[in-house]
Formats: sequence, C-alpha cells, structure tokens
Amino acid sequence: MAGSRLPRQLFLQGVAAVFMFAFASLYTQIPGLYGPEGILPARRTLRPQGKGRWQQLWETPTLLWEAPRLGLDTAQGLELLSLLGALVALGALLLSPLRHPVIYLLLWAAYLSACQVGQVFLYFQWDSLLLETGFLAVLVAPLRPASHRKEAPQGRQAGALPHEDLPFWLVRWLLFRLMFASGVVKLTSRCPAWWGLTALTYHYETQCLPTPAAWFAHHLPVWLHKLSVVATFLIEIAVPPLFFAPIRRLRLAAFYSQVLLQVLIIITGNYNFFNLMTLVLTTALLDDQHLAAEPGHGSRKKTATSWPKALLATLSLLLELAVYGLLAYGTVHYFGLEVDWQQRTIHSRTTFTFHQFSQWLKTLTLPTVWLGVASLVWELLSALWRWTQVRGWLRKLSAVVQLSLVGTATVALFLISLVPYSYVEPGTHGRLWTGAHRLFGAVEHLQLANSYGLFRRMTGLGGRPEEIEFMYKPGNLSRPPPVVVPHQPRLDWQMWFAALGPHTHSPWFTSLVLRLLQGKEPVIRLVQSQVARYPFHKQPPTYVRAQRYKYWFSQPGEQGQWWRRQWVEEFFPSVSLGDPTLETLLRQFGLQEKSPPRTRSANSTLAQALHWTRSQLSPLEAPALLWGLLMAVGAVRFVQALLAPCSLRSSPLAPVSGEKRRPASQKDSGAASEQATAAPNPCSSSSRTTRRKK
Repeated sequence: MAGSRLPRQLFLQGVAAVFMFAFASLYTQIPGLYGPEGILPARRTLRPQGKGRWQQLWETPTLLWEAPRLGLDTAQGLELLSLLGALVALGALLLSPLRHPVIYLLLWAAYLSACQVGQVFLYFQWDSLLLETGFLAVLVAPLRPASHRKEAPQGRQAGALPHEDLPFWLVRWLLFRLMFASGVVKLTSRCPAWWGLTALTYHYETQCLPTPAAWFAHHLPVWLHKLSVVATFLIEIAVPPLFFAPIRRLRLAAFYSQVLLQVLIIITGNYNFFNLMTLVLTTALLDDQHLAAEPGHGSRKKTATSWPKALLATLSLLLELAVYGLLAYGTVHYFGLEVDWQQRTIHSRTTFTFHQFSQWLKTLTLPTVWLGVASLVWELLSALWRWTQVRGWLRKLSAVVQLSLVGTATVALFLISLVPYSYVEPGTHGRLWTGAHRLFGAVEHLQLANSYGLFRRMTGLGGRPEEIEFMYKPGNLSRPPPVVVPHQPRLDWQMWFAALGPHTHSPWFTSLVLRLLQGKEPVIRLVQSQVARYPFHKQPPTYVRAQRYKYWFSQPGEQGQWWRRQWVEEFFPSVSLGDPTLETLLRQFGLQEKSPPRTRSANSTLAQALHWTRSQLSPLEAPALLWGLLMAVGAVRFVQALLAPCSLRSSPLAPVSGEKRRPASQKDSGAASEQATAAPNPCSSSSRTTRRKK
C-alpha cells in the first residue's frame, strides 16, 4: 500500500458519522420501544443476580448497570447514553483531536451497552457490524494528532509509527468477510430465486422499506434484473479476494465495484446506516496517492528507469489483464451469458449445480484463510522493516513496545474472526485451530467478531405480506415509498419480519397490541409521530386485530397508485383489554407485568434535563432530525473551510505535493521565489514553508 494516512482519517470520520446516526436514530425510539410503557421495557433485561459488580459487568457488559446510581431507570440511562454517544460522535466527526482511541472506545462501549438491553429490536446484522467496526477504530485511531507530525521525504510522516497500518489491515479483512459471506450464503441457502437469477425481480418490492426509485427499478426488463444478479455474485464473491492483491490498480478496481453496489442499494432501499458503514469499510482499499490526487502528477518529466523496474511494471500489467480476462471468462462461462443481437438483450443462467458449488466452496474457503494469513504476515514484516528505520534508541524502544502490543492485538483479532468467518463452510470450521475457538468463546459476548450473510433467501416471492399501516412501511396504496436513510424505524423493520410467519413467532407483537389497547403515547408515536393524526388519539380502541395483506408495486399507467394489495388472512385475532386470548398470550410469552415499575425521583437535575431534551426534540420526525444533523455537519465544515483557507493546505487531508519531496536546490528556490513574487498570495508564506518541510 502506498501509505494509508488519508484513508485512515476518512475511516475514522466515517465511523464517527455512523455512530452519530445510529445513536440519534435509537434515541428517538427509546420511549416507545424500551420505556416503562414501551413494547419491551428495558428494565426487564437488567435484574441483579447477586453476583459481584465486576462479574456482573463482564457477563452482561453494559454501562446501564450504573443508571440507578444516577437516579435513572434503565430506559432513562439508555437515553443518556444515546444522547452522549451522538454528541461525542459529532465531536469526533468535526474535530480531529477527538479522533482518539479513548473516544472510540467510549462510543463502542456505549453502543454495546445499548445492544445488551435492545432485545429483538437491536438484533440486526448492521448493529453487530457497527460494534466490530467501532472496536477496530479504537486500534486505528492515533494516540497523537496527525497534524503534529512532519512529512518524510518518501511521503510518509516522519513521526509515523511502524505499527499504524497494522490495525487498518483488519478493516480490509472485515470488508472481505462481509462481502464474501454475503455472496456465498445466497447460493448455499438453495434459494430458487438466487439460483434462477430472478431475485431482483422480487427484491425491490419485497424489501422492508423501498424508496421511490425502487418502483422504477422493479419495472426494468427481466433480462436486466438477471444480469444484475450475475453482477452481484461477481462483486460479492469473485472480487473480494482482490482486496489483498499486490497490484494497486486491482485493489482500486475492487474498491469502485464495491462502491457501485452500495450506492445502487442506497438509491433503491432504506437500509439505515448499513450501506454507509460498508462504504466506510471500503476506505481500507485506498491509499494516500489515490486520495491526494496531486495536481500535475501526470505531467511530470519521465525519468529513465532501470530494466528490472520496467520488467516488473510489464509483468504487473500482464497479470492485471490476466485477472480481468479470467473474471470475464468465468462470468460468461458459469452464468451462460449470451448476447441476443436481434432483441438487444443478454441471456443468462447458472450453469453449475449446488453440489459443484459446495465442492468449490469447500476447496476455496481454507485457501482464503491462508490468503488472509499471508497478507497479514506481509503487513507484519513491513511494520518490522519500518521499525528498523526508526532513529534513536529511545524512539526505537518505544516503537517496538507499541508494535508488539498492536501486533499481538491484530493477530488475536484475526484469529478470533476466523471462527465466525468459517461458518460459511462447516468443514473449514471444524479444521480451525482450537486456540482460535477458545479465543472466540472467551470474547463472543463482546461482539468483537461476527458472522455475516445478508439476503440469504429472497422472501415475499408471492408479494410482500403486510399488516396494519405504519409511518414508513407500505400501507396506504397511494402513498409513495419514503426516504428515511440513515434512520432505522426499528418497529417497522420488525413488523416486516413478523409478517413472514405467524404472530407466535414474534412474541413482542402481543405486547404491541396491549400497548395500543392501553393507548400508550410512547408506542403510538412509533406508529404515528404526529399523535393528532392517530385515529384513536382521543380514546384508545376497544378492539385491535391485525390483517395480513400481500402488496405488489403498481403497474405503469395506474395513476395515483404506488401499490396493489390482496387480503390473505387474519394475522392476529380481535382482542380487547382483559380478553382471555390476550391474557393467555401475555402469560405464555412472559410479558405480563409481575409488579408495577418502581418510580424513581424525577426531581433530579439529570432526569429533568433528559425530560426537557425529549420535549424539545419530540416534535421532530426522526429522519428530519438526522438530516438536520447531517446539514449541520456540512455547514460547520463549510464555515471551517471559509475561515481557515490556509490551514487546509497543511491539514492531514490536504494533498501532498510530490514535486517538493526532495530538498530544493538554490536554483529551484530562486524560481519559487520569482513565482511567488509574480503571483502574490495571502497564504503563500505559510504554504511555501509547509512545502519545504515536506
């Protein structure tokens, strides 16, 4: 890699932004989901078992154990954590001194604390992905701000430490695991839609929260949908090994293919912060040279190169072309691509069987592990070589200590991650080193490494099932699909999962019915944020039942209609308060209130502050709040750029001029002085000084 200082900065800023969105989105939903009158009150999850304080904290790692010491109940403590998490993440996004390991450790600990009491509403893969990525940010973040370091002649910072690139390699490994597993599980699931390449003919209308663009994507030609599935398999299965390619252009090609896939998903679906998080991970495929985009870089005078370097460049180009040719041939061969020139279409079909794919996966999974091992060993050797270049015995001693600690942590996290990664192929899982299994078992509850596999099976092949109408998921046939990213309406998401089976598979749904019958405002706000628009805002309904419908996108030409629907069955029987059926279900699922919640004093300053903050923010809809945060960040960045135009040139994200990396001769200095005199610049003095340092 040609240096990773700029990508690391982008990664840390991206992680901070995602944490900010995640905490802010969760905060808006806490009363309805986890409050005393919520669907799944958080207080039920934290009940002391008579264990020691530290043992209790290790077994259930959440800072919310300390909420009673602050005079707060569990839900109020969760509100405090979410607010502080959003503010700290905002600070890390805007201020480089706050991109410190301690800050990211606090963000990770706060989100892990929330997940411990989040129950089914925080059991999504992107929550696990954020936790794993957040912990990697703790290792990637520098102990010293990058702005305090000088630039070395070779483009690396003179104060850069040998170990700094090591943790960032783990980000690349995480991206590989995420994408490769997501592609593989689509085929190992034996889902006929994926094997028949027809998954996208259903996906756009059956996903949880489609966008308006999904309607247009759904009506694209079938041959294009099938070709898009082929491209998805190519990007998710064949391209990820290129993340570790020794040729820089191959890694950049892999980067842009991943970005293309994520951007298309963002355009057609509301997947909260998941795709943003994946885009943040792709920064591990970049380098300083690519991000600097040095002006005049391509117009430099070509200098004579030695024949070994010329030969190596030629071999690299030939290898790169061979890789592209192999990918093209494999795609055409295994998916039977044929061009129909008369109809101007491309036909595609899978030409391999499930047994052949299983054998291929069994053969390939272990080599991908060794590919990761080889890449990590190279990074370790590179770090060791950089350590040999450190001057001064004191600096050398300090560097070797840090390299040893970070190197050990990197290797340990890599070993831990092998266990969930090997879930894609059971045979490989059984052949892993037993020490890796023991390491993973010891820290599994901290979610430092997780298994991934999105869209394993395509659901709703006969139309999307729905029940009662909500703010974001489909209901009103004439209402266009909303755009709510990066917010995740967690109740709407769980309603989508609940509709895929009987209500008994989703016990929390019974609690939702109870809260609606009781007319609990926190839960009503999850259904309709403007309480006055809720049809039973004056008096709770006497009866509640749920109907299941199947929804399809409307056909082109149906004016004023986005959806079509058909009644399927009754999802939940008609019940009222005190109904024997409702009481039986509540008792069966352990949702009955065994004792009234203990009320804590609301007179404490902290509780009053939380109540006031909630009252100020509750009129805002969650997407508007998150978009407001995004606009505020953009405004602050714009003002920073206007007020400090000179400092931007010497900031960590400023381009590094390649023409001034060697000591300037007297002739060069004179020429520079003449240019400066001819073109005066209020910032010229500081910029010339900066260039000479570089």
